[in-house]
Amino acid sequence: MGNDALSVGRADLEHVDYRAVQESPEFQRLRSRHRRFVFPVLGACLVWYLAYVLLAVYAHDFMSTPVWGSVNIAMVLGLAQVVTTFAVTTWYVSFANRRLDPLAGQIREEILADDFDARAIDPEGTR
Repeated sequence: MGNDALSVGRADLEHVDYRAVQESPEFQRLRSRHRRFVFPVLGACLVWYLAYVLLAVYAHDFMSTPVWGSVNIAMVLGLAQVVTTFAVTTWYVSFANRRLDPLAGQIREEILADDFDARAIDPEGTR
């Protein structure tokens, strides 16, 4: 596991038409997959965090309810926030490895093979 992109020098990529890459169907599919995962999960995490904050501010009696010993609901929910962060991170890494990285690798290979060269896409240079 490594980053093969680091082995490519800057001079090797100066000819790439990045606008063509960005407008390609493969890149659009990559962005769409990424956004379909990130935005709903981000929304859910924000709701979960705001619910915790609102409970802490407005539901003192509920949050101070003892669970066992001196541990109360606020502590349990606070710990659940941390666990949620690790769980979402693990979930995203798994998702990226399965669904994003193969497509990103394909796009990178096409760039390195000059398939996104501006001259190859638009030989007349009208773009």
